[in-house]
Amino acid sequence: MITLSGFALSNYYIKVKLALLEKGIPFEEVPCGPGSSADDVLAASPLAKIPFLRTEQGPLCESQVILDYLEAAYPAVPLLPADPYAAAKVRELITFSELHLELVARELYAQAFFGGSVSEGTQARVRRQLARSIPAFCRLATFAPYVAGEQFTMADCAAWPHLPLVALATKRVLGEDLLAAAGVDWKGYAALIEQRPFAARLAAERKAAAMAMKPAA
Repeated sequence: MITLSGFALSNYYIKVKLALLEKGIPFEEVPCGPGSSADDVLAASPLAKIPFLRTEQGPLCESQVILDYLEAAYPAVPLLPADPYAAAKVRELITFSELHLELVARELYAQAFFGGSVSEGTQARVRRQLARSIPAFCRLATFAPYVAGEQFTMADCAAWPHLPLVALATKRVLGEDLLAAAGVDWKGYAALIEQRPFAARLAAERKAAAMAMKPAA
């Protein structure tokens, strides 16, 4: 059986777990945090990043590689359109949401979520980059009602956990929710996705994990 390693607060772990659940693929979870030096973890994820997957054929790391494997190995419930161009547009949206939004905003996370601080130079650079990439993302995303159109796809598995982090990080550190300022109704979109039972379950798990990490009063 497939095993999925990571933890409930990781947006990339949520991305993969949501795809597994939506596709109806049996799997087990093995909790694991990032940065492990254990040999068995490094054998599966050489940079000790999460999530990673163990399959009967061997391990896989990197969330999009994992999603593409799941789509090819378990085609019964597709998360990509059958048309090659439409499928490429879904993957395009995933790349934009991760490379040009989430990974840029990630530079703010230390201050936004973990009690650290981010230099003014970093803040300015992130603001400049997002000022370009958010409008670009808006040109591609349809939210009609899902991020890539009428059907739930793997682009939603990525956008749903990523967009709230981008919004919250920019609001807490830069003083403005840059997604909302650009007209992205990410709250309405998140509410739509969380009408799906598996997404609602993962949202509850993420909330419980966040509460467990808070220091006792």
